[in-house]
Amino acid sequence: MYSMNLLDELEFHAANPNAQPIYVDKDGRVLRFMLKAGQSIREHNAPDSPFYVVVLQGHGLFSGGDGQELRVGPHDLLIFAPGENHEIKAQDEDLVFVGFLQGVPGTRPYRIGGELGRG
Repeated sequence: MYSMNLLDELEFHAANPNAQPIYVDKDGRVLRFMLKAGQSIREHNAPDSPFYVVVLQGHGLFSGGDGQELRVGPHDLLIFAPGENHEIKAQDEDLVFVGFLQGVPGTRPYRIGGELGRG
C-alpha cells in the first residue's frame, strides 16, 4: 500500500502552473497540479484516457468540451471523457487539484517528491 498527504510539500512556480507526477505506471497516472492565483492551463485533452479531477484547495474555473466554465472548489469531482478538451483557470487564490488518468503501457513506476510507501 502506498500513502501520502496530497497537501504536503506543495510547490508553486511563479511563471507557470506546476504539474507534478505523483505516481506513474502501466496501469495509471496520478498528477498533482498547483496553480498560483491568476495562472491557467490552456485548452488540451487526454486523447486515450478519461481525466478524473478532485479539487483539494482553492477555487478555479474548469471548462469542458461544451466550453461552459464551472467554478469548482475543494472536494469537487470533475470527469472529462477521453479526448474531451478542457481548460483550467485559478481565480483569485491558489488552486491545487489531483488528476487521475489511465496508465501508459511499458512505463516503469516512479514517484517524484518525497518517499513512496508511507502507511
